[in-house]
Amino acid sequence: MSNFTVFIRIVLAVIFGGLIGLEREHKGRAAGLRTHVLVCMGSCLIMLVSLSVFEAYKSQTPLDPGRIAAGVVTGIGFLGAGTIIRSVQHVSGLTTAASIWVSAGIGIGVGCGLYFASFLVTVFALVTLVLFKRIEGALEINDSAQNNQANPDGG
Repeated sequence: MSNFTVFIRIVLAVIFGGLIGLEREHKGRAAGLRTHVLVCMGSCLIMLVSLSVFEAYKSQTPLDPGRIAAGVVTGIGFLGAGTIIRSVQHVSGLTTAASIWVSAGIGIGVGCGLYFASFLVTVFALVTLVLFKRIEGALEINDSAQNNQANPDGG
Protein backbone atom coordinates (compact mmCIF):
# COMPACT_ATOMS: atom_id res chain seq x y z
CA MET A 1 0.00 0.00 0.00
CA SER A 2 1.43 3.38 -0.96
CA ASN A 3 2.02 6.22 1.48
CA PHE A 4 -0.47 8.30 -0.50
CA THR A 5 -3.18 5.66 0.01
CA VAL A 6 -2.42 5.54 3.74
CA PHE A 7 -2.57 9.36 3.86
CA ILE A 8 -5.94 9.46 2.08
CA ARG A 9 -7.42 6.81 4.35
CA ILE A 10 -6.33 8.53 7.54
CA VAL A 11 -7.51 11.94 6.32
CA LEU A 12 -10.91 10.48 5.41
CA ALA A 13 -11.16 8.84 8.83
CA VAL A 14 -10.45 12.21 10.46
CA ILE A 15 -13.10 13.92 8.30
CA PHE A 16 -15.79 11.26 8.75
CA GLY A 17 -15.19 10.88 12.49
CA GLY A 18 -15.01 14.66 12.79
CA LEU A 19 -18.41 15.14 11.20
CA ILE A 20 -20.06 12.85 13.71
CA GLY A 21 -18.01 14.37 16.53
CA LEU A 22 -19.09 17.87 15.55
CA GLU A 23 -22.73 16.88 15.89
CA ARG A 24 -22.09 15.38 19.33
CA GLU A 25 -20.03 18.43 20.33
CA HIS A 26 -22.84 20.73 19.16
CA LYS A 27 -25.26 18.81 21.41
CA GLY A 28 -22.86 19.25 24.34
CA ARG A 29 -22.14 15.55 24.80
CA ALA A 30 -19.13 14.32 26.78
CA ALA A 31 -17.69 12.49 23.78
CA GLY A 32 -17.44 15.11 21.07
CA LEU A 33 -15.19 16.11 18.22
CA ARG A 34 -11.83 14.98 19.56
CA THR A 35 -13.11 11.65 20.86
CA HIS A 36 -14.81 10.72 17.60
CA VAL A 37 -11.83 11.79 15.48
CA LEU A 38 -9.44 9.80 17.65
CA VAL A 39 -11.64 6.70 17.62
CA CYS A 40 -12.18 6.81 13.86
CA MET A 41 -8.54 7.60 13.06
CA GLY A 42 -7.22 5.00 15.51
CA SER A 43 -9.55 2.33 14.12
CA CYS A 44 -8.38 3.19 10.63
CA LEU A 45 -4.73 2.85 11.64
CA ILE A 46 -5.36 -0.46 13.39
CA MET A 47 -7.02 -1.79 10.24
CA LEU A 48 -4.13 -0.54 8.11
CA VAL A 49 -1.68 -2.32 10.42
CA SER A 50 -3.80 -5.47 10.27
CA LEU A 51 -3.81 -5.42 6.47
CA SER A 52 -0.06 -4.77 6.37
CA VAL A 53 0.67 -7.66 8.74
CA PHE A 54 -1.55 -9.90 6.64
CA GLU A 55 0.32 -8.94 3.45
CA ALA A 56 3.72 -9.39 5.06
CA TYR A 57 3.06 -12.81 6.56
CA LYS A 58 0.27 -14.39 4.49
CA SER A 59 2.66 -16.83 2.80
CA GLN A 60 4.23 -17.91 6.12
CA THR A 61 1.24 -18.49 8.36
CA PRO A 62 -2.55 -18.36 8.16
CA LEU A 63 -3.76 -14.94 9.25
CA ASP A 64 -7.13 -13.25 9.39
CA PRO A 65 -6.99 -9.45 9.19
CA GLY A 66 -10.56 -9.31 10.48
CA ARG A 67 -9.52 -10.58 13.90
CA ILE A 68 -7.84 -7.31 14.80
CA ALA A 69 -10.91 -5.39 13.63
CA ALA A 70 -13.05 -7.56 15.89
CA GLY A 71 -10.84 -6.55 18.80
CA VAL A 72 -11.39 -2.89 17.97
CA VAL A 73 -15.16 -3.33 18.00
CA THR A 74 -14.97 -5.03 21.40
CA GLY A 75 -12.58 -2.49 22.86
CA ILE A 76 -14.66 0.45 21.71
CA GLY A 77 -17.58 -1.04 23.59
CA PHE A 78 -15.72 -0.37 26.82
CA LEU A 79 -15.06 3.24 25.81
CA GLY A 80 -18.71 3.71 24.93
CA ALA A 81 -19.78 2.18 28.23
CA GLY A 82 -17.99 5.04 29.95
CA THR A 83 -20.39 7.52 28.37
CA ILE A 84 -23.51 5.79 29.67
CA ILE A 85 -24.98 7.16 32.90
CA ARG A 86 -27.82 5.39 34.68
CA SER A 87 -30.01 7.06 37.24
CA VAL A 88 -33.23 6.03 38.90
CA GLN A 89 -35.22 8.08 36.38
CA HIS A 90 -33.51 7.22 33.10
CA VAL A 91 -30.40 6.15 31.20
CA SER A 92 -28.39 8.71 29.24
CA GLY A 93 -25.41 8.48 26.94
CA LEU A 94 -26.56 5.51 24.89
CA THR A 95 -26.66 7.48 21.65
CA THR A 96 -23.19 8.87 22.25
CA ALA A 97 -21.91 5.37 23.02
CA ALA A 98 -23.47 4.15 19.77
CA SER A 99 -21.95 7.05 17.83
CA ILE A 100 -18.49 6.15 19.18
CA TRP A 101 -19.05 2.55 18.10
CA VAL A 102 -20.17 3.66 14.63
CA SER A 103 -17.13 5.95 14.37
CA ALA A 104 -14.91 2.94 15.04
CA GLY A 105 -16.71 1.01 12.31
CA ILE A 106 -16.28 3.89 9.89
CA GLY A 107 -12.56 3.97 10.70
CA ILE A 108 -12.27 0.24 10.05
CA GLY A 109 -14.14 0.65 6.77
CA VAL A 110 -11.91 3.51 5.62
CA GLY A 111 -8.85 1.53 6.68
CA CYS A 112 -10.00 -1.30 4.42
CA GLY A 113 -10.54 1.10 1.53
CA LEU A 114 -14.32 0.97 1.66
CA TYR A 115 -14.64 4.71 1.08
CA PHE A 116 -18.15 4.79 -0.32
CA ALA A 117 -19.60 2.53 2.38
CA SER A 118 -17.84 4.59 5.07
CA PHE A 119 -19.17 7.81 3.55
CA LEU A 120 -22.71 6.39 3.43
CA VAL A 121 -22.56 5.27 7.05
CA THR A 122 -21.30 8.72 8.05
CA VAL A 123 -24.20 10.38 6.23
CA PHE A 124 -26.75 7.96 7.69
CA ALA A 125 -25.29 8.36 11.18
CA LEU A 126 -25.65 12.14 10.89
CA VAL A 127 -29.19 11.81 9.58
CA THR A 128 -29.98 9.50 12.49
CA LEU A 129 -28.45 11.87 15.05
CA VAL A 130 -30.03 15.05 13.67
CA LEU A 131 -33.25 14.18 11.87
CA PHE A 132 -34.42 11.25 14.00
CA LYS A 133 -34.11 13.33 17.18
CA ARG A 134 -36.53 15.83 15.65
CA ILE A 135 -38.91 13.04 14.70
CA GLU A 136 -38.74 11.64 18.23
CA GLY A 137 -39.44 15.11 19.63
CA ALA A 138 -42.46 15.53 17.38
CA LEU A 139 -43.81 12.12 18.38
CA GLU A 140 -43.35 12.89 22.10
CA ILE A 141 -45.28 16.14 21.70
CA ASN A 142 -48.09 14.31 19.91
CA ASP A 143 -48.12 11.54 22.54
CA SER A 144 -48.23 14.10 25.38
CA ALA A 145 -51.05 16.03 23.74
CA GLN A 146 -53.06 12.85 23.21
CA ASN A 147 -52.48 11.71 26.81
CA ASN A 148 -53.54 15.12 28.15
CA GLN A 149 -56.74 15.04 26.08
CA ALA A 150 -57.56 11.52 27.24
CA ASN A 151 -56.82 12.37 30.90
CA PRO A 152 -57.42 16.09 31.49
CA ASP A 153 -56.76 15.56 35.21
CA GLY A 154 -53.20 14.47 34.37
CA GLY A 155 -53.71 11.07 35.99
